[in-house]
Amino acid sequence: MQESKQPQFEGWYFKHQCAGETVALIPGRAESGSFVQVVTNDRSWNFSVPALHVGADIQAGSCLFSRSGVIVDLPGIHGQIQYGSWTPLRSDIMGPFRYLPMECRHGILSMRHTLSGSLELEGHTVAFDGGLGYIEKDAGTSFPSRYLWLHANDFPAPCSISLAVARIPRPRPFNGCICAIVYGGQEYRLATYRGVRVLAATPEHIRLAQGSLLLEADLERRDDGPTLRAPDDGRMTAIIRESSAVTAHFRFWQRGQLVFALTSTAASFECRDKP
Repeated sequence: MQESKQPQFEGWYFKHQCAGETVALIPGRAESGSFVQVVTNDRSWNFSVPALHVGADIQAGSCLFSRSGVIVDLPGIHGQIQYGSWTPLRSDIMGPFRYLPMECRHGILSMRHTLSGSLELEGHTVAFDGGLGYIEKDAGTSFPSRYLWLHANDFPAPCSISLAVARIPRPRPFNGCICAIVYGGQEYRLATYRGVRVLAATPEHIRLAQGSLLLEADLERRDDGPTLRAPDDGRMTAIIRESSAVTAHFRFWQRGQLVFALTSTAASFECRDKP
C-alpha cells in the first residue's frame, strides 16, 4: 500500500456492501491534514485524525486498514470487518499514463473480495457477513475538474466493474478513460492507452468501444447522494457528491456476442463538472 513518494494528497477508498447497505471508508492525508471520511447510502461523516501512517498497513488515528480487514474506532462509529482474498488487476490500471505528470493518479487494489463482521454507526448496526468489498486509491494534487466514476459488484453473477472518464489537463488536455471488468474469472480492460472510444459518457448513459469489446451502462439515479470532501490543489476544500444507491444496467459484448447483461441495484457513482 505504500507510495514511493508522498504526494500533496493521497486517499484510499474501502467499499463494503451487503444486503443493499453500503459503507465506504476513506482514510487519507493532504496539506490540510489527515482524515477519515465515511459515506453510506444516505449520509456522510468527515473526521480529522492526528496522523496517518502508511506502511504494510494504514493507521489513521485509532483506525487500522490492512489486507485482512479494517478496525474502525471513530466518534459514534466503530467495529471490525474482515476481508477474504483480494482480486487485484493483472497490471496498473493507469498503464503508461502512470509515467505522465498528472494531477491525479488512480489505482485499483481489489476489484472484489468477501466480507464478514459489522460496523455500528450511531446506534445502527450494519452486518457484512456474506457481503462484498472493493478497494481503490488516488494520489496527486486535485481531482479532475470534469469526471464521472462508476463501480458495481453486487451482481447475481461473479462480476465487478469499475470505470472512470475524466478530463486530463496535462500534458495537453484530453478526455481519458479507464475501465476494468472482472467476470467469470476473466479480466477485461478498456482504456485510452488501448484505443477505447468514449461514445457516450453522461450521468444516464455510458458507452465504450474498443476493438471487439463494447460496454454499455444505463443508470437510474435516485439522487446525487451525500457530500464528500475532495482535494483541490492539495487541500481537501472541494465538495463532491457520491451516490451508492444507483441502479445500473450493464451490457457487455465481445466480437458481437453478448458476454453478460447484469443489473446492479447498489452501484456507486460520482459525477463532477466544474466550470
